[in-house]
Amino acid sequence: MPQLLRKSVTPRLLVLGLVGMLCTSILSATAAEKTETPRIEFNRDIRPILSEKCLHCHGPDPATREADLRLDDPADVRKPRDDYSIIDLKQPADSELLKRLLTTDADLKMPPADSGKEISPQEIALIQRWVEQGAEYQQHWSFIPPRRTELPAVNNQSWSKTPLDRFVLSRLEGAGSKPSPRADKATLYRRLSFDLTGLPPTLAELDVFLNDNSPGAYEKLIDRLLASPHYGEHRARYWLDAARYADTSGYFTDDEWQMWRWRDWVINAFNDNKPFDQFTVEQLAGDLLPNPTQDQLIATGFNRNHMTTQETGIIDEEYRVEYVVDRLDATSTVWMGLTVGCARCHDHKYDPISQKEFYQLFAFFNNSPETGNTGTAGNAKPILSVPSTEYLAQEKQIKAQLATLEQQHKQREQELEKQQTEWEQSVLQDLVSPSSESLLLYDPLDDVTKNAALKTIGPVESTPGFVGQGVKFDGTAVLESSTPLALDRDTPLTIAAWINPASSGPICLLSKNDDRDHLRGFDIMIRKGKLSVHLIHKWNSNAIQVVTDSSIRTGHWQHLLVSYDGSSKADGIRIYLNGEPQATSAPFDRLTDSITVDEPFRLGRRSTSAFYKGSIDDLRIYQRTFTAEEAKQLADFQFLNGSLSVPAEKRTTQQQQELRAYFLKTAAPASFRTAEQELKSMQNKLSTLYKSKPTSMIMQENEKPRDTFVLLRGVYDQHGEKVTANVPAALPVFEQSLPINRLGLARWLTSPQHPLTARVYVNRLWQQLFGVGLVKTVGDFGSQGEWPSHPELLDWLAIEFQQSGWDVKHLIKQIVLSATYQQSSRVTDELYERDPENRLFARGPRFRLDAETVRDNALQTSGLLAVKQGGPSVKPYQPAGLWESVSYDSEVSYLQDTGDDLYRRSLYTFWKRQSPPPGLMAFDAPTRETCTVRRPRTNTPLQALVLMNDPTYIEAARVLAEQALKKSATEAERIGFVFRSATSRMPSVFEQQVLTKILHQQLQVFQNNTAAAEKLTQVGEAPVDKTFAPAELAAWTILTSTIFNMDETVTKQ
Repeated sequence: MPQLLRKSVTPRLLVLGLVGMLCTSILSATAAEKTETPRIEFNRDIRPILSEKCLHCHGPDPATREADLRLDDPADVRKPRDDYSIIDLKQPADSELLKRLLTTDADLKMPPADSGKEISPQEIALIQRWVEQGAEYQQHWSFIPPRRTELPAVNNQSWSKTPLDRFVLSRLEGAGSKPSPRADKATLYRRLSFDLTGLPPTLAELDVFLNDNSPGAYEKLIDRLLASPHYGEHRARYWLDAARYADTSGYFTDDEWQMWRWRDWVINAFNDNKPFDQFTVEQLAGDLLPNPTQDQLIATGFNRNHMTTQETGIIDEEYRVEYVVDRLDATSTVWMGLTVGCARCHDHKYDPISQKEFYQLFAFFNNSPETGNTGTAGNAKPILSVPSTEYLAQEKQIKAQLATLEQQHKQREQELEKQQTEWEQSVLQDLVSPSSESLLLYDPLDDVTKNAALKTIGPVESTPGFVGQGVKFDGTAVLESSTPLALDRDTPLTIAAWINPASSGPICLLSKNDDRDHLRGFDIMIRKGKLSVHLIHKWNSNAIQVVTDSSIRTGHWQHLLVSYDGSSKADGIRIYLNGEPQATSAPFDRLTDSITVDEPFRLGRRSTSAFYKGSIDDLRIYQRTFTAEEAKQLADFQFLNGSLSVPAEKRTTQQQQELRAYFLKTAAPASFRTAEQELKSMQNKLSTLYKSKPTSMIMQENEKPRDTFVLLRGVYDQHGEKVTANVPAALPVFEQSLPINRLGLARWLTSPQHPLTARVYVNRLWQQLFGVGLVKTVGDFGSQGEWPSHPELLDWLAIEFQQSGWDVKHLIKQIVLSATYQQSSRVTDELYERDPENRLFARGPRFRLDAETVRDNALQTSGLLAVKQGGPSVKPYQPAGLWESVSYDSEVSYLQDTGDDLYRRSLYTFWKRQSPPPGLMAFDAPTRETCTVRRPRTNTPLQALVLMNDPTYIEAARVLAEQALKKSATEAERIGFVFRSATSRMPSVFEQQVLTKILHQQLQVFQNNTAAAEKLTQVGEAPVDKTFAPAELAAWTILTSTIFNMDETVTKQ
């Protein structure tokens, strides 16, 4: 109710008639009527109205508070004001709150019209009755610890199978409704199998259950499914959403990383039925446990799954803060169901969480030794090495071979040194001096301050170069040359210099271009570690780009030479490093117009962008092309002159290594050369192995705690009050016995006094089984969230969960044993009209399967499913070109797997954040960029197109069709087999007739078009049974695909 008191207090005469009407209404009620009036509860009835319509302006946040009034604070509401009361308990009709709600004066009415909020007459009536009954406030329900009430009395004593049924039945009877009959056994098995394993039952498994008429058959089935290794996979699938698990980093180039070991830890934890409190502690603080095991360290990957970047030019602290905020958001959502992130920039507008309290929680996660720019593709520190048995065996073998080679090297080193010394004394005599033919510009860059032709902009420093002195650029400086340099697309040109880049780019070494005119001109760049030469009229429609295949080394001097023949073709450009020609590619090769610009030749940037960070020495520009031999002569001459001019004892390690490599390559005896090459190859092999060493990102604490401040307006560098780690005052106190770190936070979250953790996880489990939680807003248990449909049931389950030792399997078993869960999902028109969302649970759950289960259902039904568990993520069928469209320079392609990896469970599908699996996205899978605890569930034509056209489903349909053709003799039996395989029931007579008609139609189509039949049956890698005629197999494939497309097939009911 914005600005409740933004005007002076209403004169009594203006509202006299209104007050009189209100008083008459109140006083006319008899005592008996008052007794019969249902008690209004603040949490259930009033708080949702105030939260939605009033608290933005009259709530916890002082920044948006109007009239110095808090309607969420009973003390503030009841405190005396000048000549009025917000709520008058003695004379309710005099309450200013009611006057402002009931007035017809637009200037006085609350909420005001310009707020966009409106309180309905029914809501006003609730508030009025609440005031009449004493306006009793309650602490928000979710902040009150759960309590176990007595089981409610019910009329139907025979229906309940577990205690939770009493709560559901009591609510149904109170609403004048009754539960649905029990589902048939086949439907119940299919539902239970999907809920506990994410897979449908096989026909053999189904028949065993249907033929088991023992009293304990259903419970025995539950126990078997809970013991299945597929149980952990299915439970983990939901947890991966919450933990924002993916196989790539998300930001910028969305690099691949390896976090599947954490994913496998989650699967194993659920299969082992790890108590949820321990499950919590190990993920939030496994590294802080005494002598943590490898598994406990891997578990902390929960809070390393957030997106990261290695983009050059970002503000490191800005991104580091974002990582910490992401951890806090995920942790508060997953364990507390609170929108804590809303207090980042200001006090929470609806819940009792101040901005200071946000940063006190932030402090728990603000002590990890990480950087905003990870500086690397793949796993970023802190990491844990987790080598496999195969890796260790390979490492041992290479080390043994390397030790032998190194011993042999020691034995010949003395002779090598002798021969190299002799060579060094004579080699300079045979060198060819650098050519000066057509030399346009030569600057050794020894002292740029004395070169009138070079204009210094910014702090360009003199630094030891390779030939003599060079210049060092800090990423802000540039040198501009006044020497005329006529350069066009038909101008032959050779540029040579020694370079020592400090960054992998994007940075510009040399340029004569104009950024503001479509990048027109010429430049030499380093982008993503690779040299790139551009000749541009208009980027990128009229331009040449030539890029080296290999990356350039940073932090090392190397000789660069670029030669261009003036042909306006990419193949007229040659790039040499240290005299060696480089393999290149040409992403763009169409230049038809001039590249001249009215800009100076620059060292250190383009005209306005891509500042260089690193050093340059000995610049030469020729107006002609260089041959490969000339390029090598120039590089060799300067390399040998520069290196050999330094006494042997004063040479750097780089100089020693490069001289030895040059000697071995050009002058050493062949036997020595071969032996040293073998040694170098083995060293490189070990280095490559080390780079591929399996790791997993983990949490870790700084040795010296990092200070935490309130960040004003949430901005990373706007420090306010310094704070230390603590928890919100509205929640249980953080006991002094707890360590003030993530371990203490995890213990606090799972303490018996905490009102949220058990409720929140119980609610998510209920949502997974019934499609909607007891609290519908599973990610918001705060004021903006919904009131529980069955609050006493939620509390009963939460306490049962805690008292069972946080036993997840026990909790699930209690729910699926219930009569509530076992009801039929069939719904009458009357029941649907009364309860369309099934919030009263008068019927069993019925909803479309989640994305992964839709795909896994087809694989399992067809028999294609590969049941291997764990290991690196896999890449099944996917349309071509998707990764290229989102990757930097279109350079990342999706390499589809083969064999069993095409048929693994969807849990193991490679998850690229910028291009998630499209077949799963169509069925509402998230991008995994942020924490997700509730997926939308849509019904779109795109889903039908996926089921009809995705190779996964076509292939599965064909394989199941082949089984039908082999198993049964008659057409009806074959149709029955396919239908029952997909739905766990036999088709009705009408369904059989419709499917038979479809089969005959398709058979005629394919008999008239055998090429189409051949094409359809060849989809997928699974071998095709050639014993069937293509037209027959194609027709049965279409029939099976039709059954796969039925709502019933992709629905749990």
